[in-house]
Amino acid sequence: MRSYSLWILLLCVGLLCIGHGLHGTLIAVKANEANFRSDTTGLVMSGYSAGVLFSALLVPRLVGKVGLVRAFAGLASVVSTVVLLVPLWVNPAFWFFMRFIAGLCTSGLYIVCESWLNSLSDNKTRGRMLSVYMMVVYGSVGAGQLLLNVQDDSGFARFILVSALLSLSLVPLILLPTEAPDVAGAKPVELSLIWRASPLAVVGSIANGMGQSAFFAMGSLFGLGKGLTIAGVSIMLAMPSICVIFSQYPIGWISDRFDRRRMILFLSIGGALIPAIIQALGILPSVVLISLIALFGALIIPLYSIVVAHANDQLSKDEVLGASGKLVLLYGFGSVLGPTICGRIMYNYGPAGFLYFQIGVFGTLAAFALWRSVRGPNVAGRIDSMDALKVAPLTSPAGTQAMSDK
Repeated sequence: MRSYSLWILLLCVGLLCIGHGLHGTLIAVKANEANFRSDTTGLVMSGYSAGVLFSALLVPRLVGKVGLVRAFAGLASVVSTVVLLVPLWVNPAFWFFMRFIAGLCTSGLYIVCESWLNSLSDNKTRGRMLSVYMMVVYGSVGAGQLLLNVQDDSGFARFILVSALLSLSLVPLILLPTEAPDVAGAKPVELSLIWRASPLAVVGSIANGMGQSAFFAMGSLFGLGKGLTIAGVSIMLAMPSICVIFSQYPIGWISDRFDRRRMILFLSIGGALIPAIIQALGILPSVVLISLIALFGALIIPLYSIVVAHANDQLSKDEVLGASGKLVLLYGFGSVLGPTICGRIMYNYGPAGFLYFQIGVFGTLAAFALWRSVRGPNVAGRIDSMDALKVAPLTSPAGTQAMSDK
């Protein structure tokens, strides 16, 4: 019965992630077609991240009061409706509000799914189960990008498709007969404690929120500005998520055997170097540009999990859960800033502004990681790579609050 429930749950997650993957990119593409300024588009896209930030504070309480099934049903209904409302009024303020509601509800859906997944696993199976879960997540988000190629003469078809996928994701989960897991009992942790334990985790969480949110929110505008077609943009944004399926585990495995700060340094250097190479090379064939962006995503997307793993190395076991929640909020804060700042830079410098922003964010993180590697003592990794996988924020950072060992 547990195995059956797991596969039904993964089906639910897959449908949810396909819809989620298409929705974000679709908004940016439609904003470009509506001739929004890039800084305006960045502000609109940041609404989603603001919703995720509030979701991390509100949804766990909602789940505690009404249960997983009712919470999921309510959130899925709201976000499905929001998606259909977006094309009715092309207005930046309205779209920002719709993105905020979508971020709050979608993040809440991930919290429910991840909490439910946690209830189906134990300490012996959680690592393997979460590795399969992350493969479904990354693969489905990547597949969602490819749905940009669906013919849409009316301007509504893709939004209807997103709404349908989000609504269908409700069906498998409400049929599962499992009870809500207990996520209470975490020891409260202040940000000051995390800073004293690991300044790199604090800076790294904010930097990753900024860099990754800007990548997924503004990447479509960058691709269009570089001359890619809609089909090319969909492939460019799908490839990083697909490539992470293969890069996440080796990166986690290596970080277990060496100082995690050096792994953060290496990944951050890659995150700054690849955009610099793209900018230096100028006009590139589509295949080369997409390949470099795929490599960029394969390096930066797993970076947050290594940052959180490094923080966990410095904390006691009863502090890990509370710290994860705080790091999620830092990531969410960065994800609000990312599209807004990146959009402004792109308004001033065009597509190159997207690259300048990524160079600045990950270059700064690399410099800080180098400083911490030299200044701080060497700390060997103490959690396995599967534990590193389970804190990756692509789905919902807030969901990490329900993912600690029982």
